[in-house]
Amino acid sequence: MLNAQGTITRSAITFEIKNMGINTSGSISGLQAKVSFTPANLNSSTVEASVEVNTINTDNSSRDDHLHSEVFFDVAHYPKILLKSVAFKHKGGSNYVGTFTLTIKGKSKQVEMPFIFIDKENTGEFKGTFKINRLDFGIGSESMILSNEVTIHIDCEEKKQESAQI
Repeated sequence: MLNAQGTITRSAITFEIKNMGINTSGSISGLQAKVSFTPANLNSSTVEASVEVNTINTDNSSRDDHLHSEVFFDVAHYPKILLKSVAFKHKGGSNYVGTFTLTIKGKSKQVEMPFIFIDKENTGEFKGTFKINRLDFGIGSESMILSNEVTIHIDCEEKKQESAQI
């Protein structure tokens, strides 16, 4: 029996936020995850993932350094962003919604992420998007220049492993 549990072979995590009315984007790399996702058994499916905050890249080293500072992500005290599944719902076809606990800077909030799961012969591909309010996690402060809403896109693929039947 195969399920989507295995080794991450590809990942892309990107984000978008309006800064002075202009969409500013970036990426976070180094996804580490334990995924056990079986569409036929969503109640036992789990996802635990983390990324290293110091991998934030906006193609502007000065801005990246500012994002690493205490004012924004405080990398020295909170080096990782964590995501842990709470529940999954099937919406039809390849469409699902996951409820996750997202932890940034020691603050945890539940988020819902609609995602597509594509079950291939040897891999499982996940693509999802969700939004957060950066102020909920103490990222920066109220600003007339920087939007509070951040859109996060996750696209990853995992090589499946055989799971033993008992």
